[in-house]
Amino acid sequence: MNLLTLGLSFRSATVDLREKLVFDTAKRDWAIAELASRYGCETTILSTCNRVELYLAKNDGDHLPSRELLAEFLEECHKVPAKMIDPHLVERHNVEAVRHLFRVTASLDSLIVGEGQIAGQVKEAFDAGLRIGTTGPLLNTLFQSAQRAAKRVRTETGITEGHVSVSSVAVDYVKQVFDHFDDKTVLVIGAGKMGRLTLKHLHELQPKQILVTNRSPEKATTMAADCGGRAIPWEQLDAALIQADVILSTTGAPEPIMTKARYAKALAKRPRRTTVILDIAVPRDFDPAIHDGESVFLFNIDDLKNIREQTIARRRSHVDKAEAMIEEERRKYEEDHGRRKNGQVIARLTEDFDKQMAEIVNPLVERFKGKLTEAELNYMIGGFRLYKNRLLHGPISALNEAARDGSQKNLLEALKRMFRLE
Repeated sequence: MNLLTLGLSFRSATVDLREKLVFDTAKRDWAIAELASRYGCETTILSTCNRVELYLAKNDGDHLPSRELLAEFLEECHKVPAKMIDPHLVERHNVEAVRHLFRVTASLDSLIVGEGQIAGQVKEAFDAGLRIGTTGPLLNTLFQSAQRAAKRVRTETGITEGHVSVSSVAVDYVKQVFDHFDDKTVLVIGAGKMGRLTLKHLHELQPKQILVTNRSPEKATTMAADCGGRAIPWEQLDAALIQADVILSTTGAPEPIMTKARYAKALAKRPRRTTVILDIAVPRDFDPAIHDGESVFLFNIDDLKNIREQTIARRRSHVDKAEAMIEEERRKYEEDHGRRKNGQVIARLTEDFDKQMAEIVNPLVERFKGKLTEAELNYMIGGFRLYKNRLLHGPISALNEAARDGSQKNLLEALKRMFRLE
């Protein structure tokens, strides 16, 4: 195995540096082709907001480019001095490189353990190399094995269960309260960024109607248009509260816009039914005392973050099991790689023994034809085959054992010399 991965991630570099080194599609495709051409190796590049990594592979005995050359290559691509990049680069070879890719693909090395995007990003990086023609037998089997390992982690552990973005957690809670939404009204107050993300998820629930209000009528109109909703004047907020089943509040107001007394007036005009209020504004828009735990359920940003942390803690409880799976899949990959590498030598060794055995057995068969029965001749031939298999059992077993512990290189060379294999 002659594999190298070199790059940086959120663990080794600031977001400022990572942003400078991100590859867009066009630049990534050029860089992949250039690396393969310049250094004569299989290659692809994984580039996300949290990591930039180069993957390179060659046959054993061939030299891969040095860390210094690759740092200079990144400088060439992004016009960032290599001396600024190099201290943040992490270099991994062979077994460690395999383990790293498997862990990355299974989202064990993610900023949020179990996040679902990374497996698709790794597949995109692999597909880019395939499309350009810069991957070969080494990287092809490596990335395919990484995808299989990640799939096993996702399906056999709970590491991806639950949502961890505040917007997704908020909508998860709403879905626990209501089992259908075709008769529900969603009221959106404000037009903050997080509110837009949350509204996107609420819109996917297909509520009966979405009302949007904002101190700026233009912002309300724009936001309503994005979700198929209806903008209403800020002055009609209290009337809208009477209709709303789900309230999403995300203003930038310095003081709460909804006191308990003000909300009670709207509640008095509303038929008694459940209301969920998602107050994700900072500072808070709704007085926490509005929550009564019976018909009105109010969650603020801290409540939602606590739920998020509980989800992350549950995911982390599955990490040990996932890590054990990754190690098992890594060993399996390395054994398979070793067997593929040994295949040519074993085939040639068997072929040479068959040829030498035929040179001895065929004259014997001719000599004893008519003197021995067909069954006796077959018995004699079988004896030679058994002897050949026993003789080769030791070298072949030793090769497979060496493949498991990574020490096969010297043994392969020794066998080639001992048995004069080309």
